[in-house]
Amino acid sequence: MYNQIDSNKRKTNLLIALFIGILMLAGYTWGYINGYGYTGLILALVISSIWTLISWQAGSKITLLSLGAHELTDRSQFPTLWNTVENLSITAGIPKPKIYIVDDPSPNAFATGKDPDHASVAVTTGLLQILDKTELEGVLSHEISHIKNYDTRLMILIAVLVGALVMLGDWMFRGAIFGGRKREGGGVLMIIGLIFIVLSPVIAELIKLAISRRREYLADASGALLTRYPDGLATALEKIRDNATPMRRRSNATNHLWISSPKANALNAKKVSGLFSTHPPIDDRIKNLRSMLSNP
Repeated sequence: MYNQIDSNKRKTNLLIALFIGILMLAGYTWGYINGYGYTGLILALVISSIWTLISWQAGSKITLLSLGAHELTDRSQFPTLWNTVENLSITAGIPKPKIYIVDDPSPNAFATGKDPDHASVAVTTGLLQILDKTELEGVLSHEISHIKNYDTRLMILIAVLVGALVMLGDWMFRGAIFGGRKREGGGVLMIIGLIFIVLSPVIAELIKLAISRRREYLADASGALLTRYPDGLATALEKIRDNATPMRRRSNATNHLWISSPKANALNAKKVSGLFSTHPPIDDRIKNLRSMLSNP
């Protein structure tokens, strides 16, 4: 467990460095193509610094706001939810995270925050409607595990930085096509630059997918250890799979945060897999959890 936490912290630093490097390369390419010299590099460095600061300080708030989540401040509104989060936090040895509700019939949940002291858990109204207390505990143990293991720090950085890369790609594409001075003899570099512009969102997506899939398996296992009852989460995942409907508000920058793909529906939820899926197949996750019952 501690090795995973250390690994997440290292990968967070690596991700920030990689992001800044990609932005600087993009800025230099744009400046060279349009004849602005190092202006593009300086501009990219400024943008990368600002976005890194934003993702670190306000990434969670941005994510919660973009998904229409509202904070639960009164225990009496959802007492079972409040008490379960509180009890699991004590068991995990972390401060109780803030609780948010997302008004959406699709059953889902996610956790966010730069560290356990600044963490939040969000659940949809659809999830609260279909799960019993034991199943809800299983889902929340998964999300609490993400917080304890510092997965949320890594995932919120990915969410904000992927959005920044997509924005930069669009800005560069428009600048290359519609404006700017062209550097003499820069035709080949123009092609390279355009290729980079097209591939940068794909590169960002691959970074996100490589990180998020493995973490779902690890959070499932950590959550099962936290409750000592893997079948609670397994049954919850079955209900989420069988009741899956696409969420009303979703974004490619935040899809990987949810416990189940927000794009899935009841017909394809069992088949969520492939290179560009943010989540491992839900049936595989259920199988792994059930195997923990036979091999304690």
